[in-house]
Amino acid sequence: MVLLIGNYTPDQQQSMQRFSTMMLQGLTAAGISAELIQPEPFFGSMRGFGSFTKWLAYIDKFLLFPGRLRARMAQGVSLIHITDHSNAIYAARCQPVPVVVTCHDLLAVRGALGEETDCPASAAGVFLQRWILRELRRVRHVACVSRATLADARRLLDGSGTKPEMSVITLDLNYPYRQISPQETTARLRTVAGWDPETPYILHVGSNLKRKNRAGVLRIFARTHQKWSGQLILAGDPLTPDLQSLGENLGISARIIEVVQPESPLLEALYNRATALLYPSRFEGFGWPIAEAQACGCPVICGASAPLPEVAGEAGLIHPLDDEESFAADILRLLDEEERAHWSAKSLRNAERFSAAGMIAKYVEIYRRLAPQL
Repeated sequence: MVLLIGNYTPDQQQSMQRFSTMMLQGLTAAGISAELIQPEPFFGSMRGFGSFTKWLAYIDKFLLFPGRLRARMAQGVSLIHITDHSNAIYAARCQPVPVVVTCHDLLAVRGALGEETDCPASAAGVFLQRWILRELRRVRHVACVSRATLADARRLLDGSGTKPEMSVITLDLNYPYRQISPQETTARLRTVAGWDPETPYILHVGSNLKRKNRAGVLRIFARTHQKWSGQLILAGDPLTPDLQSLGENLGISARIIEVVQPESPLLEALYNRATALLYPSRFEGFGWPIAEAQACGCPVICGASAPLPEVAGEAGLIHPLDDEESFAADILRLLDEEERAHWSAKSLRNAERFSAAGMIAKYVEIYRRLAPQL
């Protein structure tokens, strides 16, 4: 039995929740007995406590869940896979069962150590991130989602006396994104307010976190808006007041469409119709939207910060973040149908690297080395 440890639902770490589900489904399909367990909201679900809700959630995560975890382990577990490194704090409670951790990025840990990652930490955050780092040194294997994350892990876990095994296991898509027919794309996009089937658009997928560089997205789009009549579609979080003000100051507000937290089928349609995905993110652990877009044949214009070039491969149109003029030039370049078709074909070829079967097989190989009884 492989016991997967997932994330606390109220934290709304949607990508991490999707990864846990991917692992459960993939292992089950591969014939591996697996179960997903995660901290459940009790104190953290109480209303009326304002900012104290975060501290009530800590009771759920750090006091109640470890007892539930130990009770489940007493029923028999061969291996534990912590699917998000931020939950490595449970590693000490998992002994002597071998533990595998998926490390998606170490940006918060690095921020707590004083490094520039756009992830500043409070005093409590510094304590928590150092705790996570300490517990990562206890586990048997750390599977990193990119070479960039592996480099961070090797550096930060060095000098600890004993170190876990480390490897790179590239993420698969969390939904079977693919090219769909123009008719199906149009049918799905008709639900998007303000969308015009005759007007091309550039797509950005992400949140308002500073590291996602949405301000850069707006500035890049503004460099193009007098040279074509296209729109900018922002999928994910609604714009903050500051970003709305920036859009107004740049004179592009009327050409921005916000699609708040689209479900995967709608996002798939957005990728399919977009001229390109614009993704000038400053810091990432992987960059799922790049792989998603490419699987739909959507060209990707992204930043040169690792690991984005690693994910985009030779299909990416890649620029330093301070070269916003080149980002804008590539948007205009892709308005040519032949040019877009060229980069679309390259994107589809690169997307073939992202395989559910391949990802699961690599994890199963590690599991069976650490727990031969599986």
